Amino acid sequence: MDNRTVAAIFSEMADILAIQGENYHRIMAYRRAAENIAALGRPLEEVWRAGELETIPGIGKTLAAKIDELMRTGRLQAYEKLKAQVPEGVVAMLQIPDVGPRKAALFWKELGITSIDELEKAARAGKLRDLPGMGVRSEQKVLEGIQALRRRTGRIPLGVAWELVQAVLLPLREVPGVVQAAPAGSLRRMRETVGDLDLLVAAEDPEPVMARFRELPQVAEVLLSGPTKTSIRTHDGFQVDLRVLEPARWGTAIQYFTGSKAHNIRLRGLALDRGLSLSEYAIKREDGTEILCATEEEVYAALGLPWIPPELREDRGEIEAALERRLPDLIELADLQGDLQFHTTWSDGHASLLEMAEAARARGLKYGLVTDHSRGLGVARGVGPEELRRQRAEIEEVNRKLGGTFRVLAGVEVEVRADGSLDLPDEVLAELDLVVAAVHSGLRQGREQVTARAIAAIRNPHVDILAHPTGRLIGRREGADIDIEAVLQAAAEAGKAIEINAHPLRLDLNDVHVRRAVELGVTLVVNSDAHRPEDFDLLRFGVATARRGWATGADVLNTRSVEEVLAWVRQRNR
Repeated sequence: MDNRTVAAIFSEMADILAIQGENYHRIMAYRRAAENIAALGRPLEEVWRAGELETIPGIGKTLAAKIDELMRTGRLQAYEKLKAQVPEGVVAMLQIPDVGPRKAALFWKELGITSIDELEKAARAGKLRDLPGMGVRSEQKVLEGIQALRRRTGRIPLGVAWELVQAVLLPLREVPGVVQAAPAGSLRRMRETVGDLDLLVAAEDPEPVMARFRELPQVAEVLLSGPTKTSIRTHDGFQVDLRVLEPARWGTAIQYFTGSKAHNIRLRGLALDRGLSLSEYAIKREDGTEILCATEEEVYAALGLPWIPPELREDRGEIEAALERRLPDLIELADLQGDLQFHTTWSDGHASLLEMAEAARARGLKYGLVTDHSRGLGVARGVGPEELRRQRAEIEEVNRKLGGTFRVLAGVEVEVRADGSLDLPDEVLAELDLVVAAVHSGLRQGREQVTARAIAAIRNPHVDILAHPTGRLIGRREGADIDIEAVLQAAAEAGKAIEINAHPLRLDLNDVHVRRAVELGVTLVVNSDAHRPEDFDLLRFGVATARRGWATGADVLNTRSVEEVLAWVRQRNR
């Protein structure tokens, strides 16, 4: 329990109390304590061991006792009780400029909004303006604040960038004469965050494309407008650059602008070794003549290489693998046969079991594991033993209705407690088809403790999958300081699976950890963690992260049939 962790806990307690409308002086006591602990010139643990906590400004007997509890046990009962009373996403709203505790409470209590994403959707739908104390301008300020929050890192979350680019590319593809249109840069490489957005279009006549681009409803300002390049800023404050080139040069252009910089430097070195020079326009011979490449495959072939998938182009050994003809056959979205984590209205989902099953089936999946939260995650209105048994009856009814076209498996996302034990007894878990375990609370615990919790869950004979191991929310919440290497080693030894959570704010495992998991032979699972029918579309981001980690279909459990998945569970003799 270092200074930063304790200060963060007290600060969050103050936020929750403020949302609840508690006494101002109580709120300020926690805030002052947090500030003074964060500014303390020596380790808080040292002060605690010396019995001098009350010498810290703002720390009296009550707060000293809470610090003592944290230092002795690694947890604070009062903190856990408060966290169970207000959804985490409601507290996160306080990060939005101009959204204070009263507004956050208003949005939550009046409209049931429990996340920043939900708040943005409500604001765009005009649902905030009629609330007490709000209006059109206040609603707009909420939207502006959300965008400002997302720009703090200077990079755009993958999911936001993907949605914006698809909306922009669709009308550009409809312009007569357009042959190709695609994103480039880090978005095409499917990095978890994206800088400025780069688009490429192949067309003989660029002007109609440029004109259409400038007229798009997303455009707030045209920053630059030339014959082959136009840059705009969207209403959300994102810069989008469009380049139009002749189709004969598409291959070199899309390869160059996809990057990464390190990958491209290595390719230019290979070109020089062959007496060639490589640019975004063409490959040139020593005599100055050009080799025009209409496809990327032609570019790589000219350098003696097979085509390298964009997700691998980070100079992490992909060029050596290509030269030796040992590039992996990367997993594809179409390889997924099922989804082993989705939620329903039995916990914090927003659709019924049947609606979620039908949505998964409509996307080509053949089976899905329903994993409503156990009760330990208080904000999720979780399920206990009795609810799971009643849900099992509903699962059987849904499976009858679907007539074999889709199969729902019975599961749970069981909470891993602070001591590493699970929120449900073994005899209840033994009744389920698969069990997913997750750490949601206590993410700020020390490295040894939070790692031990994850490993304890992995070693439980009834747990099959460890979900989103770090618990991070990209750009919003740092993940736990967990020893991923130890967790992966434990999973490999126990024959358990580790999840790649496909939500673009999680992507947890990340690509680097996926690569290490593949090296260790750990079984991976790509899950949507869907809470709404449309969330099954997020699987594309999980697959992209798996690809960035060099994963093949054979590395991912849910590329197998439902019978093979259940056989995988049985073979460990649970």
